[in-house]
Amino acid sequence: MTPQPIHRRSLLRLAAAAAGAAAACAGVRAQSTWPSRPVTLVVPFPAGGGTDAFARPLAAQFTRATGHTLVIDNRGGAGGTVGASIAAKGAPDGHTLFMGAVHHAIAPAIYPRLDYDIERDFVPLMLLANVPQVVVVNPRRVTQPGIKEFIAYAKQNPGKLNYASAGAGTSHHLAGELFKLQTGTFITHIPYRGAGPMLQDLIAGNVDCGFDGLGSSAQHIKAGRIKALMVSGAQRNAAFPDVPSASESGLPDYTVTTWYGLWAPKGTPPELAARITEDMRRTLAADELKTIWASNGSEIPNLTGAAYGQFVSAEVKRWAAVVKASGAKLE
Repeated sequence: MTPQPIHRRSLLRLAAAAAGAAAACAGVRAQSTWPSRPVTLVVPFPAGGGTDAFARPLAAQFTRATGHTLVIDNRGGAGGTVGASIAAKGAPDGHTLFMGAVHHAIAPAIYPRLDYDIERDFVPLMLLANVPQVVVVNPRRVTQPGIKEFIAYAKQNPGKLNYASAGAGTSHHLAGELFKLQTGTFITHIPYRGAGPMLQDLIAGNVDCGFDGLGSSAQHIKAGRIKALMVSGAQRNAAFPDVPSASESGLPDYTVTTWYGLWAPKGTPPELAARITEDMRRTLAADELKTIWASNGSEIPNLTGAAYGQFVSAEVKRWAAVVKASGAKLE
């Protein structure tokens, strides 16, 4: 029998099938051997901030749950975008992960030349925590007893008060600008390189007030170092039942939350992404972490994979509208 010629199109199909099979095998190998060394979790803010309040307990419990090491790498700067840029360039082998936040959904609207795209250059793994924003003050500098008196004072004294944020373009910054927009007040913005440095200056009395996520402020509120005037949203937070909500304070549309999520660099095989997500889900199921999350004002969310990616995309669009309406910009 005369051998039949193999056409170029058939060769291309065979090559594509072989490449797909090789990629699938590589993904299975990566999944079965992960992790083969300590995993680096890039945290894009200095130590002591809200991201750290969740990242460090997560890392400790991950080691207990899996027997492997999760190393925190704090890379602060430019509203969290420096750390995101570093993480985006990590190898897609599961040994570099990124713990970003709502700030990274805001950044595209406020930073004109980012060298990464939070939607295209990362694989979304899971939402880790979701906490309301809180208006906090230094009680030695701000003596008004509640949020309504604070707003009245700010209206009568435009520019006299200042507020600290974790950096230009962060949710803290946008929370402050949205507050000013909805209350008709003017409070001077003072950006810091993360919530940790911001809180240090607020506690020291170098600034009047701050807009922060409960995750980083909680311990200082409980210790009396700063005072909470209001939490965002329609309801009081279970961890701080004495602090009024925005809705009951006359600001029904003031809904700002600080969420924290986990990504892997683009190109991470789907099988490996699923393995990482499952190990993190088991880590988060520990009673110890549930207690820590609750004390920081958050429940443990159940949002992973594509659904988490869709959530991030919706947040990018939402915050772009807020930036436009408020006129917020880099300072």
